[in-house]
Amino acid sequence: MGTARQKGRITHWNAERGFGFVTPVGDGERVFLHISAIADRRRQPAEGDMVTYEVAFDERKRPRAVSVRASILLSQKSQTTSRRASGSAPLIVVSLFLMFVIVETLAGRLPLTIISIYGSVSVVTFLVYWVDKSAARLGHWRTKESSLLLLGLAGGWPGAVVAQRSLRHKSRKESFQRAFWVTVVMNSAALGWLLTESGSKFLGQLLN
Repeated sequence: MGTARQKGRITHWNAERGFGFVTPVGDGERVFLHISAIADRRRQPAEGDMVTYEVAFDERKRPRAVSVRASILLSQKSQTTSRRASGSAPLIVVSLFLMFVIVETLAGRLPLTIISIYGSVSVVTFLVYWVDKSAARLGHWRTKESSLLLLGLAGGWPGAVVAQRSLRHKSRKESFQRAFWVTVVMNSAALGWLLTESGSKFLGQLLN
């Protein structure tokens, strides 16, 4: 039987297995949370989500969260403003990056092959995100996060950013976002190296 409702934050969430933990606001130990206990499942839970819940105990007397609902701590206006701001910045980064690649290609400092790679891998990456989002909704086999990160590292990160924002997939999981932006920096650094004399020679030998 449940107790009085509490307010807490999802501090860990395993999307592939559909469970995580909620840590109450203030003092208290975290409790187990299964996706089946969430009343509104129109989207996947994510680390950082604020929720209200009751605490029940399983047959082994272990606490778990039940009757879980989203908790709105901010006004709807401030939430909307925050989401727009956080959602637009990565898209601006993508736009500036693609403009840079186009300019360098037109200037002859990058071969047309490079922008073709970014375009084709980005399309594939977007489709993989879309399939994974559909699988999450239906409870089917999921794409490994390592595979999504490798696609971004290979040049598909612009497509990944568009997918994350338009599909609202993997955009709120902090651990994934940290790893993802590391791959963006690594890919951008590799592109920068190709613009150096040694990188240009290597690229020329590779294409020839």
